[in-house]
Amino acid sequence: MKIRKLAFALGAEITGIDLRAPLDATTVTELRKAWLQHLVLVFPDQQLTPEEHIRFSRCFGELELHALKNLQGTTHPEILEITNRVVDGKRSETAEVGRTWHSDGSATLRPPTGSLLYCRAMPEAGGNTWFASMYAAYDALSDRMKQIVDRLETVQDLGYFYGSRGIGTRDPCKVNEDIGDNPAVVQPLVTVHPESGRRALFVNQSLTREIYGMTPAESAGLLNYLYAHATRPEFTYRHYWRVGDLVMWDNRCTQHLAPRDYDPDEVRHMCRTTLKGHPQGRYLRDIPAPAAAPR
Repeated sequence: MKIRKLAFALGAEITGIDLRAPLDATTVTELRKAWLQHLVLVFPDQQLTPEEHIRFSRCFGELELHALKNLQGTTHPEILEITNRVVDGKRSETAEVGRTWHSDGSATLRPPTGSLLYCRAMPEAGGNTWFASMYAAYDALSDRMKQIVDRLETVQDLGYFYGSRGIGTRDPCKVNEDIGDNPAVVQPLVTVHPESGRRALFVNQSLTREIYGMTPAESAGLLNYLYAHATRPEFTYRHYWRVGDLVMWDNRCTQHLAPRDYDPDEVRHMCRTTLKGHPQGRYLRDIPAPAAAPR
């Protein structure tokens, strides 16, 4: 097994390993060590069945079913298909997934530990994915700004995402059902990674509605600054997909973006497994309203 660093802030390519074969404990330990160090691992030239994809993913933890139950697979419910394929005359409901910077599941009470995305079909050009290190973004803040953000929480809201971005190719009835199943949550603006102990920003422009306790107008300035700061080029890695690539990322300290940088008439077909995370945050609806200020 060989490890080649791909970018300054995050990203490494792993070669010399066939993910179709069961892995011994030593190899899994070395891969997890590399994952924690580089945040994004790229395994090129893999020929995986869905069952092999699931088996390899389980080396790193329990798999979750997608928080939006309407997107869960039927044959392999652990796999989310992200594709623009047309089936029965209809475009897939995941055709426009990931068009803005986001962290998977940040608007849930168990944000995923990580994701493993496998490429089955790719357009002739484009179809890339950007990743950003939220460690690097936090570390680059001034000490005074760290003191400020360390104490703040944010409201993460699936309804805000659909309200600001639209539903794309999704069925409106299914969208309303998903929003009802996933009410807004309050999460820390800065999280501490449970394995590395490092601090990371935990905000993203897709699902972060506002800073908890502030109005949207009050929090917009700080959030917009953090969104732009967190995606500075020196904090990012852009992956140029090839069929057979499997990429896994640490969702606890990264965010990612899948730009619309390809011909929509060409097929892009990705399959994702997701590692179940640990409980974090609380429902906004369960927090008592603050008492009125005395007159």
